[in-house]
Amino acid sequence: MADRDRKPPFRRGGGKGPDKRRDSGRDSGRPAWRDRGGEPDGPVILYGWHTVAAALANPQRNIRKLILSENAARRLADENIDTKVTPEIVRPALIDARLGPDAVHQGLLAEADPLPSPDIETLPEDGIVLVLDQITDPHNVGAILRSAAAFAVKAIVTTARHSPEATGVLAKSASGALELVPLVTVQNLARALTEMNERGFLTVGLDSQGAENLGAVELRQPLALVLGAEGKGLRQLTRETCSTVARLDMPGEIKSLNVSNAAVLALYIGASRLGLMS
Repeated sequence: MADRDRKPPFRRGGGKGPDKRRDSGRDSGRPAWRDRGGEPDGPVILYGWHTVAAALANPQRNIRKLILSENAARRLADENIDTKVTPEIVRPALIDARLGPDAVHQGLLAEADPLPSPDIETLPEDGIVLVLDQITDPHNVGAILRSAAAFAVKAIVTTARHSPEATGVLAKSASGALELVPLVTVQNLARALTEMNERGFLTVGLDSQGAENLGAVELRQPLALVLGAEGKGLRQLTRETCSTVARLDMPGEIKSLNVSNAAVLALYIGASRLGLMS
């Protein structure tokens, strides 16, 4: 991953994480988080209050269709949230039928265009970036996005393949963070990390085999924390391309964390050490 080349300002247009195990990441111009040959122009499905309200508040998000229950429509009106398009008012059961019984939609469903993915060359040269190495679980990626927004992460970099699309469950788990954290999709993660190294990033892979605890690593900006999928961890080439590989030491009997929890801990350590918490 490389930083930028004096390109236009980085803006959000608009998939073994850092565990004690190995949990510890676009070159093409495609929409962010597209995979498996899906239709690039297909709609993103957004549901739930925080997810849809954040999309409506994002001027870069184009809403194609908005389906609301009467209560949800009333709440949007009470909070003076512009719906952007004329909503279709339906019974909640009709949204249930569309999404399935397990989706907690709170009476809001939107179809929207994907947000464009910024170019990796436009990454800011300060703060923290997260890199996801083939983390495929949409709940985990959504939770990581939410934590990234909380820690003011500059961007999340992921691969074009083996990553979940920024829609549905992922968007719901992100709870609005999809509109706040830019997603950068690359074709080759090792090449992207090499570019970032060349542009001055400290790329820290998080892996149980790391030489030292992350808390003891001398950190600097711009910092890229690289997380791998649970179970598999960082791929070998990813690990070899990072500037350094660190572990997260745990004092308790359980020595591993879910990758999204490991991301929170790593972000807290990084932000604290870099003086970004004020």
